[in-house]
Amino acid sequence: MNSPLKRCQILYSRNRIGLGMRARMKTMMVTLLCLITLTVIAQPKPPKLPKFNKGKEKEVFLKKQWFLGFKGGVNFSGAEVMKEYAVLSPSNYDAGEIAKKYVNFSDAGAHATIEATFYFTGLSLSFQPTFRHNSFRYHNSYSWVDAENPNKILELNYVQQQNLQYFDFPVLAKYEKMFNKISPYVQAGIYSSIRLNATKSVDIHGTDYASGGTNQFKDETIIIGARDLYAKNHWGLIGGVGVYYNLGNVRLNLDVQYRKGMSNITSTENRYSNDQLSGVGDTLDDMKLNSLMISVGSIFPLRFLGKNFRSTDNRK
Repeated sequence: MNSPLKRCQILYSRNRIGLGMRARMKTMMVTLLCLITLTVIAQPKPPKLPKFNKGKEKEVFLKKQWFLGFKGGVNFSGAEVMKEYAVLSPSNYDAGEIAKKYVNFSDAGAHATIEATFYFTGLSLSFQPTFRHNSFRYHNSYSWVDAENPNKILELNYVQQQNLQYFDFPVLAKYEKMFNKISPYVQAGIYSSIRLNATKSVDIHGTDYASGGTNQFKDETIIIGARDLYAKNHWGLIGGVGVYYNLGNVRLNLDVQYRKGMSNITSTENRYSNDQLSGVGDTLDDMKLNSLMISVGSIFPLRFLGKNFRSTDNRK
């Protein structure tokens, strides 16, 4: 049996023989239409695409997801003294009068965090490497009295500012409750820190009653590198709360953490190694470092980034 294409060729050959010009043109048009029709019919049908099961994919999105993001903010730190140390020992008054007085959770530091979180049905495990700058201070006072003339007194006040830089490796577990676009959560974890750098400044001011009057004075601020005065590593525990605001696939984040130091941040080997500090009567106590950290940021999913998927779909 002849194919459709062969039949078109025979039709064209038979009809053009012995026909006039006009009839030949008509025959050619009919044959051309026949060929076009056969070409269209012969085209293979496109494969049938699988239907998009949006409901199923939403459930997968909500049940299991990787998130990656960034956050940063401010922190306020305080020292928890384990044991006090001093360079000077008073001979005629109580040593408590020259003890350091710490000003905690007053000076602001800063931090920046990269967050990688695996989420599974309300629970998540998060790794949050962080660069952290902490700042806190303490002050103390000394008095010198002339044994022969008690009116001749020299009072010195010292304000010691500590600036510390760490790189943290925190691991946290979170539990969140989802209310449509708002998802509050609680979190707890542990962290280990590597000391990067440290500086220390000392402001000295006082009153001189020994020169025949009352004279106020202030010395030039002493700024030194104090990296070796602090331990290379320390660790601690983390507790906190936060909330996500789900904006499409992006999750905006407000996060509050309290980090409680569990080990000594002072280098016991290098405590008295800085002659400049020893000369002004200063040495570090054994202490733990606690921090209140407030952060804002955002995270986004690594799966299902298309606009058909939203992190708030189907949430009640």
